[in-house]
Amino acid sequence: MSKAACSPLEVYKILPQTNCGKCQLPSCLAFAAAIAAGSKQFKECPDLDQGIAAEFSGRYQKTGKKEEGQAEFLDKLQVKMGLGDLATVAPLIGATVRGESIVINSLGKDFVIDRQGRMTSECHIIPWVLAPLLSCITHPTHAELSGSWISFREIPGGIEWQGLFTSRCEEPLRKLADANPELLTDLIGLFMGKAISWYEADIALILHPLPKVPLLICYQGEEGDLPSKLTILFDASCTTNLHIKSIYTLCSGLVQMFAKIGEHHC
Repeated sequence: MSKAACSPLEVYKILPQTNCGKCQLPSCLAFAAAIAAGSKQFKECPDLDQGIAAEFSGRYQKTGKKEEGQAEFLDKLQVKMGLGDLATVAPLIGATVRGESIVINSLGKDFVIDRQGRMTSECHIIPWVLAPLLSCITHPTHAELSGSWISFREIPGGIEWQGLFTSRCEEPLRKLADANPELLTDLIGLFMGKAISWYEADIALILHPLPKVPLLICYQGEEGDLPSKLTILFDASCTTNLHIKSIYTLCSGLVQMFAKIGEHHC
């Protein structure tokens, strides 16, 4: 007998309801909706009693699942990490090999990933970085940067993710820039970015969360009756170098990190 599908409200009732954001969603209700849709798992809420979660999930099945859960996705990437030829892959992605590990630079910091897919770094380890780094290393195709910039919607498969990308990446970053006018400029120094003048915007900067996956962030402040606008652009080669799910994870993680910086920004 098949299990019944759960509703977001049923899931919400067992959640901590603190809206802490640790699941990378803005509220517990949004997380409950993602659980019901099959795009999130109970274990992605670190504050949830896992005994309750196991008992609840045992009575229901996930529905409408389009993508692998993040945990399963990460597991597969770690398996692939043990099978790849690091010496061949490293120069293709702008990385280097150190013994049985690969060293890749993200935002000016070196991250070392071993054959088991474990990550170390001299800086603070940020959990969301691991999946994009592994995805980049194990991606089946690689390409040099094209020099052409495209929106997320123009990325193959991007239309399906556009609503989520706008609400979780571009819109929060726009609001952050509105509240902290100097923050975007300061990110250049913090993360070895580059300001550019050829894009018509109040602030335009390029960051390299991965050597072959740069981001172009363009911000136009409010002017008269026109609201502010922020757009994140990608090199046209991005999905040749990285799975679109990891592109989204990379951007949403960055925005959350920038938000933390903004909390202490003067």
